[in-house]
Amino acid sequence: MSVNQKALKIIREMIERKEDLAIGVERAANGATIIDAGIGARGGYQAGKLITEVCMGGLGTASIGQATYGPFYPKGLTPPVTLPTIFVATDFPSIALFGAQFAGWRISLGKYFAMGSGPARALSLKPKEMYAKIEYQDSSDSAVIVLETTQKPPGEVLELIAKECGVSTEKLCAVLVPTSSLAGSIQISGRIVETGLHKLSEVGFDPRKVLYGSGYAPIAPIHPKFTQAMGRTNDMLLYGGATFFTVEYEDDEALRKIVEAVPSSKSRDYGKPFAEIFKAASHDFYKVDPALFAPASIWVNNQKTGRTFSAGSVNPEVIGQSIET
Repeated sequence: MSVNQKALKIIREMIERKEDLAIGVERAANGATIIDAGIGARGGYQAGKLITEVCMGGLGTASIGQATYGPFYPKGLTPPVTLPTIFVATDFPSIALFGAQFAGWRISLGKYFAMGSGPARALSLKPKEMYAKIEYQDSSDSAVIVLETTQKPPGEVLELIAKECGVSTEKLCAVLVPTSSLAGSIQISGRIVETGLHKLSEVGFDPRKVLYGSGYAPIAPIHPKFTQAMGRTNDMLLYGGATFFTVEYEDDEALRKIVEAVPSSKSRDYGKPFAEIFKAASHDFYKVDPALFAPASIWVNNQKTGRTFSAGSVNPEVIGQSIET
Protein backbone atom coordinates (compact mmCIF):
# COMPACT_ATOMS: atom_id res chain seq x y z
CA MET A 1 0.00 0.00 0.00
CA SER A 2 1.77 3.14 -1.22
CA VAL A 3 0.76 6.37 0.50
CA ASN A 4 2.63 8.39 -2.11
CA GLN A 5 0.81 6.78 -5.02
CA LYS A 6 -2.55 7.24 -3.30
CA ALA A 7 -1.76 10.88 -2.50
CA LEU A 8 -0.70 11.42 -6.11
CA LYS A 9 -4.26 10.67 -7.24
CA ILE A 10 -5.50 13.54 -5.06
CA ILE A 11 -2.71 15.79 -6.37
CA ARG A 12 -3.83 15.11 -9.96
CA GLU A 13 -7.38 16.09 -8.98
CA MET A 14 -6.09 19.30 -7.41
CA ILE A 15 -4.14 20.20 -10.54
CA GLU A 16 -7.18 19.55 -12.75
CA ARG A 17 -9.33 21.73 -10.47
CA LYS A 18 -6.73 24.45 -9.81
CA GLU A 19 -9.07 27.31 -10.72
CA ASP A 20 -11.98 26.35 -8.49
CA LEU A 21 -9.55 25.43 -5.69
CA ALA A 22 -7.88 28.86 -6.04
CA ILE A 23 -4.42 27.29 -6.00
CA GLY A 24 -1.32 27.94 -8.06
CA VAL A 25 0.46 25.17 -9.96
CA GLU A 26 3.91 25.53 -11.50
CA ARG A 27 6.94 23.57 -12.56
CA ALA A 28 10.23 24.45 -10.92
CA ALA A 29 13.30 24.77 -13.14
CA ASN A 30 14.44 21.31 -11.98
CA GLY A 31 11.10 19.73 -12.92
CA ALA A 32 9.46 19.49 -9.48
CA THR A 33 5.77 20.35 -9.26
CA ILE A 34 4.86 23.12 -6.82
CA ILE A 35 1.30 23.68 -5.60
CA ASP A 36 0.72 26.99 -3.83
CA ALA A 37 -2.28 26.96 -1.49
CA GLY A 38 -1.80 30.24 0.35
CA ILE A 39 1.43 32.12 -0.42
CA GLY A 40 0.67 33.81 -3.74
CA ALA A 41 -2.53 31.92 -4.41
CA ARG A 42 -5.66 32.36 -2.28
CA GLY A 43 -6.52 28.73 -1.49
CA GLY A 44 -9.57 28.01 0.64
CA TYR A 45 -11.83 25.41 2.21
CA GLN A 46 -11.73 22.83 -0.57
CA ALA A 47 -7.96 23.13 -1.00
CA GLY A 48 -7.53 22.69 2.78
CA LYS A 49 -9.76 19.61 2.78
CA LEU A 50 -7.83 17.97 -0.06
CA ILE A 51 -4.45 18.87 1.45
CA THR A 52 -5.56 17.18 4.68
CA GLU A 53 -6.33 14.02 2.68
CA VAL A 54 -2.98 14.31 0.88
CA CYS A 55 -1.24 14.52 4.25
CA MET A 56 -2.92 11.24 5.25
CA GLY A 57 -1.58 9.57 2.13
CA GLY A 58 -5.02 9.02 0.66
CA LEU A 59 -5.89 6.68 3.54
CA GLY A 60 -8.24 9.06 5.34
CA THR A 61 -11.17 11.32 4.53
CA ALA A 62 -11.92 14.87 5.57
CA SER A 63 -15.14 16.87 5.56
CA ILE A 64 -15.91 20.43 6.61
CA GLY A 65 -18.96 21.61 8.50
CA GLN A 66 -19.53 23.79 11.52
CA ALA A 67 -20.09 23.31 15.23
CA THR A 68 -21.13 25.49 18.13
CA TYR A 69 -18.75 25.92 21.06
CA GLY A 70 -19.91 27.41 24.30
CA PRO A 71 -21.19 28.84 26.41
CA PHE A 72 -18.26 30.98 27.43
CA TYR A 73 -17.86 34.61 28.33
CA PRO A 74 -14.65 36.13 27.04
CA LYS A 75 -14.46 39.88 26.63
CA GLY A 76 -17.03 41.11 24.19
CA LEU A 77 -17.76 37.83 22.42
CA THR A 78 -21.39 36.77 22.56
CA PRO A 79 -21.64 33.13 23.62
CA PRO A 80 -21.85 30.61 22.16
CA VAL A 81 -19.79 30.87 18.96
CA THR A 82 -20.13 28.78 15.81
CA LEU A 83 -16.89 27.90 14.05
CA PRO A 84 -16.08 26.00 10.87
CA THR A 85 -14.98 22.52 11.89
CA ILE A 86 -13.14 19.69 10.18
CA PHE A 87 -13.96 16.02 10.70
CA VAL A 88 -11.42 13.36 9.73
CA ALA A 89 -11.55 9.57 9.76
CA THR A 90 -9.24 6.73 8.79
CA ASP A 91 -9.43 2.94 8.68
CA PHE A 92 -5.62 2.73 8.62
CA PRO A 93 -4.54 4.99 11.49
CA SER A 94 -0.93 3.95 12.01
CA ILE A 95 0.00 4.27 8.32
CA ALA A 96 -2.17 7.30 7.49
CA LEU A 97 -1.26 9.29 10.60
CA PHE A 98 2.23 8.16 11.62
CA GLY A 99 3.35 6.93 8.22
CA ALA A 100 2.20 10.04 6.37
CA GLN A 101 0.49 12.94 8.19
CA PHE A 102 2.80 13.51 11.16
CA ALA A 103 4.83 16.72 10.71
CA GLY A 104 8.11 15.02 11.52
CA TRP A 105 10.52 16.36 8.90
CA ARG A 106 12.33 19.61 9.71
CA ILE A 107 13.61 20.82 6.36
CA SER A 108 16.36 23.37 6.75
CA LEU A 109 18.92 24.49 4.17
CA GLY A 110 20.64 27.85 4.27
CA LYS A 111 18.03 30.44 5.18
CA TYR A 112 15.11 28.24 4.16
CA PHE A 113 13.05 26.36 6.74
CA ALA A 114 9.79 24.43 6.56
CA MET A 115 8.02 21.68 8.46
CA GLY A 116 7.49 18.73 6.17
CA SER A 117 4.62 16.29 6.45
CA GLY A 118 2.78 13.90 4.19
CA PRO A 119 3.64 10.68 2.41
CA ALA A 120 7.15 11.69 1.27
CA ARG A 121 8.24 10.98 4.84
CA ALA A 122 7.50 7.28 4.27
CA LEU A 123 10.25 7.27 1.62
CA SER A 124 12.79 9.33 3.56
CA LEU A 125 11.88 7.65 6.89
CA LYS A 126 11.71 10.88 8.87
CA PRO A 127 11.87 10.09 11.76
CA LYS A 128 13.20 6.55 11.38
CA GLU A 129 12.09 5.33 14.82
CA MET A 130 8.45 6.12 14.03
CA TYR A 131 8.52 3.86 10.98
CA ALA A 132 10.19 1.11 12.97
CA LYS A 133 7.36 1.39 15.49
CA ILE A 134 4.62 0.90 12.87
CA GLU A 135 6.69 -1.43 10.64
CA TYR A 136 5.97 0.50 7.46
CA GLN A 137 8.03 1.91 4.59
CA ASP A 138 6.71 3.09 1.25
CA SER A 139 8.09 2.13 -2.16
CA SER A 140 7.28 4.65 -4.89
CA ASP A 141 9.01 6.44 -7.76
CA SER A 142 7.03 9.60 -6.91
CA ALA A 143 7.00 11.65 -3.70
CA VAL A 144 4.43 14.09 -2.33
CA ILE A 145 5.35 16.44 0.51
CA VAL A 146 3.35 19.16 2.25
CA LEU A 147 5.45 22.10 3.47
CA GLU A 148 4.15 24.45 6.14
CA THR A 149 5.96 27.58 5.00
CA THR A 150 5.59 31.16 3.81
CA GLN A 151 8.25 30.85 1.10
CA LYS A 152 8.61 28.88 -2.09
CA PRO A 153 11.49 26.44 -1.70
CA PRO A 154 14.58 27.12 -3.82
CA GLY A 155 15.76 24.48 -6.26
CA GLU A 156 18.39 23.08 -3.92
CA VAL A 157 15.74 22.41 -1.23
CA LEU A 158 13.56 20.52 -3.70
CA GLU A 159 16.63 18.54 -4.81
CA LEU A 160 17.45 17.72 -1.17
CA ILE A 161 13.92 16.43 -0.55
CA ALA A 162 13.95 14.36 -3.74
CA LYS A 163 17.35 12.88 -2.88
CA GLU A 164 16.22 11.92 0.65
CA CYS A 165 13.16 10.23 -0.88
CA GLY A 166 15.15 8.42 -3.55
CA VAL A 167 13.19 9.96 -6.45
CA SER A 168 14.05 12.33 -9.30
CA THR A 169 13.04 15.97 -8.87
CA GLU A 170 10.64 15.55 -11.83
CA LYS A 171 8.74 13.04 -9.68
CA LEU A 172 8.48 15.32 -6.64
CA CYS A 173 5.38 17.37 -5.79
CA ALA A 174 5.58 19.97 -3.02
CA VAL A 175 2.37 21.48 -1.62
CA LEU A 176 2.97 24.84 0.08
CA VAL A 177 0.60 26.03 2.79
CA PRO A 178 1.29 28.87 5.26
CA THR A 179 -0.06 28.76 8.82
CA SER A 180 -1.63 32.20 8.27
CA SER A 181 -3.94 30.98 5.51
CA LEU A 182 -7.32 29.31 5.45
CA ALA A 183 -5.98 26.11 3.88
CA GLY A 184 -3.16 26.12 6.43
CA SER A 185 -5.55 26.51 9.34
CA ILE A 186 -7.73 23.69 7.98
CA GLN A 187 -4.93 21.19 7.49
CA ILE A 188 -3.59 21.84 10.99
CA SER A 189 -6.99 21.20 12.59
CA GLY A 190 -7.19 18.15 10.32
CA ARG A 191 -4.32 16.67 12.35
CA ILE A 192 -6.55 16.12 15.38
CA VAL A 193 -6.70 12.31 15.09
CA GLU A 194 -2.93 12.15 14.52
CA THR A 195 -2.50 14.29 17.65
CA GLY A 196 -4.55 11.77 19.63
CA LEU A 197 -2.70 8.75 18.23
CA HIS A 198 0.65 10.36 18.93
CA LYS A 199 -0.29 11.02 22.55
CA LEU A 200 -1.58 7.44 22.93
CA SER A 201 1.79 6.24 21.70
CA GLU A 202 3.64 8.60 24.04
CA VAL A 203 1.82 7.18 27.07
CA GLY A 204 2.67 3.63 26.09
CA PHE A 205 -0.02 2.36 23.71
CA ASP A 206 1.07 0.45 20.61
CA PRO A 207 -0.32 2.42 17.61
CA ARG A 208 -0.67 -0.81 15.63
CA LYS A 209 -3.41 -1.87 18.04
CA VAL A 210 -5.54 1.11 16.98
CA LEU A 211 -7.92 -0.18 14.31
CA TYR A 212 -9.91 2.96 13.43
CA GLY A 213 -9.66 6.64 14.26
CA SER A 214 -11.86 9.68 13.85
CA GLY A 215 -12.17 13.14 15.30
CA TYR A 216 -13.00 16.78 14.78
CA ALA A 217 -11.58 20.16 15.65
CA PRO A 218 -12.65 23.77 15.05
CA ILE A 219 -10.82 25.63 12.30
CA ALA A 220 -8.98 28.66 13.65
CA PRO A 221 -9.92 32.08 12.26
CA ILE A 222 -7.03 33.44 10.19
CA HIS A 223 -4.52 35.80 11.79
CA PRO A 224 -1.90 37.59 9.64
CA LYS A 225 0.85 37.32 12.30
CA PHE A 226 2.54 33.93 12.37
CA THR A 227 2.88 33.66 16.16
CA GLN A 228 -0.80 34.43 16.66
CA ALA A 229 -1.85 32.07 13.88
CA MET A 230 0.37 29.35 15.34
CA GLY A 231 -1.16 29.92 18.77
CA ARG A 232 -4.74 29.78 17.49
CA THR A 233 -4.22 26.65 15.40
CA ASN A 234 -2.69 24.87 18.38
CA ASP A 235 -5.58 25.96 20.60
CA MET A 236 -8.12 24.41 18.23
CA LEU A 237 -6.47 21.02 18.81
CA LEU A 238 -5.56 21.34 22.49
CA TYR A 239 -8.85 22.88 23.65
CA GLY A 240 -11.33 22.06 20.87
CA GLY A 241 -10.21 18.73 19.46
CA ALA A 242 -12.23 15.57 20.13
CA THR A 243 -11.10 12.09 19.11
CA PHE A 244 -12.58 8.58 18.97
CA PHE A 245 -10.56 5.41 18.50
CA THR A 246 -11.42 1.74 18.18
CA VAL A 247 -8.72 -0.59 19.48
CA GLU A 248 -8.18 -4.24 20.28
CA TYR A 249 -6.63 -4.68 23.72
CA GLU A 250 -6.41 -7.44 26.29
CA ASP A 251 -6.61 -5.46 29.53
CA ASP A 252 -9.50 -3.03 30.07
CA GLU A 253 -8.14 -1.67 33.34
CA ALA A 254 -4.76 -0.90 31.78
CA LEU A 255 -6.54 0.69 28.82
CA ARG A 256 -8.63 2.90 31.11
CA LYS A 257 -5.45 4.24 32.77
CA ILE A 258 -3.84 4.89 29.41
CA VAL A 259 -6.88 6.84 28.19
CA GLU A 260 -6.95 8.93 31.38
CA ALA A 261 -3.35 10.04 30.71
CA VAL A 262 -4.03 11.33 27.20
CA PRO A 263 -5.95 14.68 27.27
CA SER A 264 -4.21 18.05 27.15
CA SER A 265 -5.77 18.86 30.53
CA LYS A 266 -3.18 16.56 32.13
CA SER A 267 -0.48 19.11 31.35
CA ARG A 268 0.81 21.59 33.91
CA ASP A 269 0.62 24.27 31.18
CA TYR A 270 -3.05 23.65 30.42
CA GLY A 271 -5.61 26.45 30.75
CA LYS A 272 -4.26 29.41 28.79
CA PRO A 273 -4.16 30.17 25.05
CA PHE A 274 -1.08 28.63 23.49
CA ALA A 275 0.32 32.01 22.43
CA GLU A 276 0.55 32.99 26.11
CA ILE A 277 2.10 29.65 27.07
CA PHE A 278 4.64 29.94 24.25
CA LYS A 279 5.58 33.50 25.22
CA ALA A 280 6.09 32.43 28.85
CA ALA A 281 8.38 29.67 27.55
CA SER A 282 10.53 32.32 25.80
CA HIS A 283 9.21 31.07 22.44
CA ASP A 284 10.99 27.75 22.96
CA PHE A 285 8.87 24.68 22.17
CA TYR A 286 11.17 22.53 24.29
CA LYS A 287 10.23 24.53 27.40
CA VAL A 288 6.51 23.79 26.90
CA ASP A 289 5.28 20.73 28.79
CA PRO A 290 5.09 17.95 26.13
CA ALA A 291 1.93 16.61 27.81
CA LEU A 292 0.07 19.66 26.49
CA PHE A 293 0.27 18.46 22.88
CA ALA A 294 -2.81 16.27 22.96
CA PRO A 295 -6.49 16.42 22.05
CA ALA A 296 -8.95 18.07 24.41
CA SER A 297 -10.95 14.86 24.69
CA ILE A 298 -10.59 11.20 23.80
CA TRP A 299 -12.93 8.23 23.65
CA VAL A 300 -11.59 4.73 23.14
CA ASN A 301 -13.72 1.69 22.33
CA ASN A 302 -12.16 -1.71 22.99
CA GLN A 303 -13.49 -3.95 20.24
CA LYS A 304 -12.35 -7.03 22.13
CA THR A 305 -14.54 -6.41 25.19
CA GLY A 306 -17.06 -3.80 24.06
CA ARG A 307 -16.02 -1.35 26.81
CA THR A 308 -15.56 2.34 26.03
CA PHE A 309 -13.42 4.74 28.06
CA SER A 310 -13.19 8.53 27.90
CA ALA A 311 -11.17 11.39 29.34
CA GLY A 312 -10.97 15.15 28.94
CA SER A 313 -13.45 17.61 27.45
CA VAL A 314 -13.61 20.51 25.03
CA ASN A 315 -12.80 23.86 26.68
CA PRO A 316 -14.90 26.60 25.01
CA GLU A 317 -13.60 29.32 27.31
CA VAL A 318 -10.00 29.07 26.09
CA ILE A 319 -11.20 28.72 22.50
CA GLY A 320 -12.98 32.05 22.95
CA GLN A 321 -9.91 33.67 24.51
CA SER A 322 -7.77 32.42 21.62
CA ILE A 323 -10.10 33.83 18.98
CA GLU A 324 -10.08 37.27 20.59
CA THR A 325 -6.31 37.41 21.00
